[in-house]
Amino acid sequence: MTVPAPTGSAGRRSFLALALAAPALTSLAACGGSSGPGQAGGSGGGDGPSMWILTGQPAEGIRTDAVETFNEANPDEEIALASFQNDAYKAKIRTAIGADQAPTIIPTWGGGGLRDYVGNGQVEDLTPFFDDNPELKGELFASAFAAATVDGKIYAMPCETVSPIVLYHDKRAFEKVGAEPPTTWDELMALVPVFNDAGIAPISLGGQSRWTNMMWLEYLYDRIGGAQLFTSIYEGQPDGWSQPGSIEALTKVQDLVRAGGFINGFASVTADSNADQALLYSGKAAMMLHGSWVYGSMKTDGGDFVTGGHLGYSTFPTVTGGAGDPTATVGNPAGYYAMSARATPEAKEAAKKFFAEGVVTDATTKAWIESGSVPVVTGSDSLFAGTEDAEWLQFVYDLASGAATFQQSWDQALSPTAAEALLENIEKLFGLTVTPQEFADAMNAASAS
Repeated sequence: MTVPAPTGSAGRRSFLALALAAPALTSLAACGGSSGPGQAGGSGGGDGPSMWILTGQPAEGIRTDAVETFNEANPDEEIALASFQNDAYKAKIRTAIGADQAPTIIPTWGGGGLRDYVGNGQVEDLTPFFDDNPELKGELFASAFAAATVDGKIYAMPCETVSPIVLYHDKRAFEKVGAEPPTTWDELMALVPVFNDAGIAPISLGGQSRWTNMMWLEYLYDRIGGAQLFTSIYEGQPDGWSQPGSIEALTKVQDLVRAGGFINGFASVTADSNADQALLYSGKAAMMLHGSWVYGSMKTDGGDFVTGGHLGYSTFPTVTGGAGDPTATVGNPAGYYAMSARATPEAKEAAKKFFAEGVVTDATTKAWIESGSVPVVTGSDSLFAGTEDAEWLQFVYDLASGAATFQQSWDQALSPTAAEALLENIEKLFGLTVTPQEFADAMNAASAS
């Protein structure tokens, strides 16, 4: 998974990017991990409550302020805080959970990784907590709970910010060819030769990063087969990747590759360096499918591309005859906090109090907005007025809060093993070295293993 760049700029995978950051999408700074007392987090060692967070401003500061504010109000339930770089966190949390030394509060992506925790009895069932706190649950986007739910029970609290995948376009390119942004797949395909003839690449794509390719499949699966298509795969339906809707989506994306839809050499373009964004704001490409977190970096690095009103954005086109709801979206529905099942009763109570009183506050909501992100909080759009990016923030808010379904990024939703197989096979699919059926067969095998 990649790591987002600083809020306002940004990559995609800051662990909490899905909001945790980038999701205020923050890139994780290169500072090393630090830890305070009680680092084991109320786990098997009997320590007090603790919490691990990711580094990188401004998200790190917002998280730290929330914990410090809680600690000042609850000196007898003080939460010990430790911070880690993204990669260091991922390595350390695996070891800590396996050794029953996890922090009380565990940042997680939700999805497949959370399901593994649940299967191993390592995280607490938070369903009773939300039953006891219906107002808090009602404050959070309903669509964010799917990635926190395993077998009908809630095992993590959605938090921080929301990051849907958006179809960006350069208004100048569309004006040059006298076209409008596509609302259907057929319209998008028809624009490919138009832009190529005008000397503009139809679509920028950081194909070397692989997860950027995945976003095209996520939307096509949803638009063609509806939310149930991927859900059946996620839930382990035998030969789920071979369903007709799956083969159709795989075929359509290869049709787009063969038609010259993506910029020449896209397999060598990296998203981690923001090279794909540069192709859009420099006028070399007309469109780009990417997370909402890249808005800030294009604003920072793209000259007057954003501030001059040249950036346009919309949701993904519909597919004629598809079963998907046009309001459905994909991406990062939220950041998530789970609670260690090995924590002491006292540490668990402190964590629950923090969840109830410290995570979603007026101060944290305002801070996420000021960082350029949309909080996963119902009604937070009332605070957008007067901000520099009010129009953009409202678009993201409406897209996320009004989504019929908000499908989590596949490499987060699937188990780590299946996610890696997915990225390997997506690279082959876009490189036209496997057929749609061969892709499906490979993924069926990976899912069954």
